[in-house]
Amino acid sequence: MKTKTDYKSILIEINILTIAIAIIAVAVYFFLVPSHTSISSISGLGIVLSNFVPLPLSAITMILNVVLLIIGFFTCGKEFGLKTVYTSVMLPVFLGIFENIFPNIGSITDSQELDVLCYILVVSVGLSILFNRNASSGGLDIVAKIINKYFHMELGKAMSLSGMCVALSAALVYDKKTVVLSVLGTYFNGIVLDHFIFDHNIKRRVCIITKKEEELRQFIVRDLHSGATIYEAIGAYNMEKRNEIITIVDKGEYQKLMKYINQEDPEAFITVYTVSDMRYLPKK
Repeated sequence: MKTKTDYKSILIEINILTIAIAIIAVAVYFFLVPSHTSISSISGLGIVLSNFVPLPLSAITMILNVVLLIIGFFTCGKEFGLKTVYTSVMLPVFLGIFENIFPNIGSITDSQELDVLCYILVVSVGLSILFNRNASSGGLDIVAKIINKYFHMELGKAMSLSGMCVALSAALVYDKKTVVLSVLGTYFNGIVLDHFIFDHNIKRRVCIITKKEEELRQFIVRDLHSGATIYEAIGAYNMEKRNEIITIVDKGEYQKLMKYINQEDPEAFITVYTVSDMRYLPKK
């Protein structure tokens, strides 16, 4: 039986990917290029190569992306591959547009250090959106995704690792200060990227003991559309048996849950833990 294609969801996904890649292109063209640094991206390598190859940055980026894209398509899955095909094509398109609209643009901040800082902050927003949608901007992002998948390394650290060789390539063209900024920028880019990714994915494990146990259970299941586990707990002081409800919720669900408990049972006992990773172990 054929499944019906959800064109609305596909269109929304394309729009999200387009916005994310546009943010990355802005970071590359307006901050990375003027800084002359080579920070954790295939675009950074393209900037170095543009000093030796008589091609525009957009063309060099496209060629490098195609090579790594073929590798990513076969190692990270069809969905990741198809999305990255789109973003890999759109990145040089946006760069080409900026090259025509803003030719020979200089530094907006008039400071190499500020350019690097702005690039890290802006590009991390775009990359975190892509990684959370199981996509990438191509290039070294694909390398980082492969490292993350097969070696279970956090994406930010994987980006830093894969980007160090590119950052060090700046020594072929630029001065010592630029090389140091490239290396430091690559390292901090990984830290900021992990912050954006984990802040988006972070969940809370909420343990609740309440007099209105059944009402709370119904609220979690029916209103939050979430699951819960109930354990029997025994108080050490009077050995009274109570049930403890444990649920894992995201940021929005947590706010709704706390609001409900404050209204229905302000005396409920609650403990909250941060959860950054959840997985099911494969059956042997």
